[in-house]
Amino acid sequence: MKLMTRLLGAVAISASSLTAVPAFAEGGTLVIATTQAPRHLNGAVQSGIATGVPSAQIFASPLRYDENWEPQPYLAESWEMAADGMSLTLNLVAGATFHDGKPVTSEDVAFSIMATKENHPFKSMFAPVEAIETPDAQTAIIRLSQPHPALLLALSPALAPIMPKHIYGDGQDIKSHPANSTPIGSGPFMLDEFKAGELVALKKNPDFFIEGRPKLDEILIRIIKDPSALLIAMENSDADMYPFMAGSQEIRRLEKAEHLEITDEGYAGIGPINWLAFNTKSEKLSDVRVRQAIAYAVDRDFVTKALHRGVSQQQRGPIIESSPYFTDAIAPYDVDLDKANALMADAGFGDGMDLTIDYIPGPKEQQQSIAEYLKSQFKKIGINLTVRAAPDFPTWAGRVGGHDFELTMDIVFNWGDPVIGVHRTYLCSNIRKGVIWSNTQQYCNEKVDELLNAAAVELDTDKRAALYKEFQEIIGQDVPLYTINALPYHTAYDKKLKNVPTGIWGTMHPMDTVEWSE
Repeated sequence: MKLMTRLLGAVAISASSLTAVPAFAEGGTLVIATTQAPRHLNGAVQSGIATGVPSAQIFASPLRYDENWEPQPYLAESWEMAADGMSLTLNLVAGATFHDGKPVTSEDVAFSIMATKENHPFKSMFAPVEAIETPDAQTAIIRLSQPHPALLLALSPALAPIMPKHIYGDGQDIKSHPANSTPIGSGPFMLDEFKAGELVALKKNPDFFIEGRPKLDEILIRIIKDPSALLIAMENSDADMYPFMAGSQEIRRLEKAEHLEITDEGYAGIGPINWLAFNTKSEKLSDVRVRQAIAYAVDRDFVTKALHRGVSQQQRGPIIESSPYFTDAIAPYDVDLDKANALMADAGFGDGMDLTIDYIPGPKEQQQSIAEYLKSQFKKIGINLTVRAAPDFPTWAGRVGGHDFELTMDIVFNWGDPVIGVHRTYLCSNIRKGVIWSNTQQYCNEKVDELLNAAAVELDTDKRAALYKEFQEIIGQDVPLYTINALPYHTAYDKKLKNVPTGIWGTMHPMDTVEWSE
């Protein structure tokens, strides 16, 4: 099927410009609809859904994961962890090439992991990687400064894209490298077109190193900023898949479409938490009593049951409650307006204050709706709250990553292991201006650093749990952010689609086996 066949409405936002297209059993096109627009397509230097989905198709990684949390071969056909946990040997598959025909070698693996370590927002993800040896073109030996219990998970598609050294190793700043918007990887799909804020068009890699894959001819990721238009597109079969769907109205509405399947499988590794973040360096919010007062003013029960119509679950701490490392010993901050007002008075703000709250544009129910609810709720404790909208995701990310905010709603992932997705928010060393989803709260506590650094090298599960318990209790007292709920992520997709990704990373996983049924 030619690309333009399904591209008629690609740059449009209204549903009226979308055109239905029949499905094909062999090859064909998959249209993915989303409200989030990627700034670029290189997951080695940018986290999040918007970049993660296309990056996982364009770039291959050393390993991939199934729905049972088991690592599977990918660019590495086999691997071996040293008995002391201080090194990991990757044996690369033969014959893998980048989209420009150059071979994938251990030099590319070494370059990519070290570049990701240096430039990715998740500083703790590869922090223990000291060096990578390349004794031959097919062998990479990752040397560690300390044991790293999350290393294999960190080598997943969503976290460790392998980049061509001959393109990215030219001395330019990798975070702003022009190839980030025209990437060349070794994944199942190649970039055909990237229109920022509108479309990511991917076409089949005919030389993919796994024989017989990918099954599809092309994938179109269409950014439809109007959520209503997106739903209409799904109902009219103008779009085939809507991943990371979290709105209760969206879920209930698309459940009624007979040609669609709705599933909550495929998000086990994500651990998505919706929270209210504080800029702890703000003059108004540097006092912990103000942050605690705000925490006591938020009613999680109202948010999950009324605003979210019961589809989301309350979240009481920085580690997702489905994790074995979560502890319910953390201070819950159940709504208590009397206590909140007393804390405001103690902090010297008995006469009130003015604050501004930002939110991620797109997922209205999880972001804007809560921000607007907080505006009315905060009046009860003397806070005049201004809700500041952003025209698009990059604008919001620039504000928050640049520390140009007071309060913000945010959605942040645990990424399977606390070392990867939790530590980055709280470590003093990860206060990195200009980097979204780092320690944008500018929170720093030496005891928290000590506990997290100890947990990062502890291979005993019970000992790690004890360290994380103490960490969560401190966060509960310091309140650099207030967690509200876990997102109820679902995927809606056409029932004729086969092998829709339900592994732990969902669509941030190579879709090389997805195909249309007869």
